[in-house]
Amino acid sequence: MSPTTSRPLPATSSSNKERNSSKRRKSIYPSNLTPLPSALRPHCTAKDRLILWLPANTRTLAINSTLLDPSRIQDILIQTWADSTRESYGSGLLAFHIFCDAKGIPDFQRAPAHSDLISVFIAYLAGSYSGKTISNYVCGVRAWHILHGQVWSLNDLEIDALLLAAQRVSPATSRRKKCQPFTVSFISAVCRHLNLNNPLDASAYSCLTSGFYSIARAGELTIPTLTSFNLKRHIKRSNVRMERDRNNIKIIVLHVPETKTDREGEDLSFLQQTPNDPMDPWVALDNHFAVNDPPLELPLFSYHFNSSHRPLTKTKFTQRIAEAAKAAGLEPLQGHGMCIGGTLEYLMCNVSFETVKAKGRWKSDTFQLYLHKHTQILAVHMQKHPTLHEEFI
Repeated sequence: MSPTTSRPLPATSSSNKERNSSKRRKSIYPSNLTPLPSALRPHCTAKDRLILWLPANTRTLAINSTLLDPSRIQDILIQTWADSTRESYGSGLLAFHIFCDAKGIPDFQRAPAHSDLISVFIAYLAGSYSGKTISNYVCGVRAWHILHGQVWSLNDLEIDALLLAAQRVSPATSRRKKCQPFTVSFISAVCRHLNLNNPLDASAYSCLTSGFYSIARAGELTIPTLTSFNLKRHIKRSNVRMERDRNNIKIIVLHVPETKTDREGEDLSFLQQTPNDPMDPWVALDNHFAVNDPPLELPLFSYHFNSSHRPLTKTKFTQRIAEAAKAAGLEPLQGHGMCIGGTLEYLMCNVSFETVKAKGRWKSDTFQLYLHKHTQILAVHMQKHPTLHEEFI
């Protein structure tokens, strides 16, 4: 079945834009994805839908006491999900309610949702959207139930089978292009088409080399939007420190105050690679500090803009590196390719699998997936005589 305008689609996230326009702030939903008006579902951003969109059946406590406040449960539960997850789940919740609107499902039957309703919801989307998107939508509805104290009791065997089937019938158009890794040669070519005395270029290039050699995700070193900087969540210049190992080797440590998987934050690190070489992350970082000199409590890769500093957003970072890549005659790469590229670079330098896995904070299944996709890594370890085919690696 082909997608139609009446079908729910993923909500467009405003965090993917450099700056939100006034028009976008007024229009929360895409024109063809507006739910029917309801006092239970006020207009709000995607990440706030989980908590602000209410079920018709409200939570009741088994213990009858005026001293107990059920809203306190929500205040704590909402901390379970990172903002980016809440935004993604909010898109799923929008899709679910548009589906229910289209099928005439009354509010009191939407939560707690019967297993049959969730099954039909999955079947309705299958064949039009990727299995991963559909699974994420269901997770969003589940999170909404949990947050508002609604029973979530499904026929797990049927739901799991439907999600597997949805994965198998995913349309070709929903499959993402394989994320190609950044390489040292790619970064070097990009560098030649940047002006490292330019504030933005110095910032973007330092972000690229720091991310590559620390195996960081682009979103960990940049800011989602110009107005979304959070001192407690995003990396600042004051989060940079130098350490020494037992051999007195200097290590640059970048502390990310909070990540999607760790509310306590995580440390990223890299060593000096080639002194006085622009490819070296230390050299690039020193140049960024010399050109931009971001204040200690501003985002690490802030750059001079007019008479002040502007945070480096993920959109601006990706855009500038893509422009330089095109100028070098190369196909622009996705931001996630920086993390993958750093992983592969260390493995190609014969750093052990376990060390690279720990450094990149890879989950086991994901790490193995990337290994299987890049046979040049495994080839080195599969040869009986490693030097035999050295010229081909």
